[in-house]
Amino acid sequence: MLRKIVSGGQTGVDRGALDAALASGLECGGWCPEGRQAEDGAIPECYPVRELAGADFDQRTRQNVIDSDGTVVLRFGAAGGGTALTIRCARAHGKPLLEIDASRLHPRDAGEQLVYFVREHRIEVLNVAGPRASEAVSAEAYARDVLARLVGAG
Repeated sequence: MLRKIVSGGQTGVDRGALDAALASGLECGGWCPEGRQAEDGAIPECYPVRELAGADFDQRTRQNVIDSDGTVVLRFGAAGGGTALTIRCARAHGKPLLEIDASRLHPRDAGEQLVYFVREHRIEVLNVAGPRASEAVSAEAYARDVLARLVGAG
């Protein structure tokens, strides 16, 4: 049974996932770079992510994969940058991985796939990753909608 959502707190997919968890009352958190760095400045304190001492974006990405039972990547077309790193890390650590191409799948259908994935793999701690807002304008809203369907699925 799902008990926690983790992400790195970046704009876009990360914050959309955390917003959905916070709105539902589900525990959330994860690791972020030292200084709570994000593309828009410091990650707001309303997001309960913890600083990983001495860490940059890549290190926090790896740690969130390691500390979770599985990862969902919400991408918009081909994965690049940190999104691609997340996919490589999940595979390298043998963690269950679900990739959803948000440019091809309605949030309702993506939510159904995610519910099935979490149940099938008995995921308790789910890592959520994807592009930052500057790479995909609708990433935050899409992630919030998809994750709201998951946390509302009971």
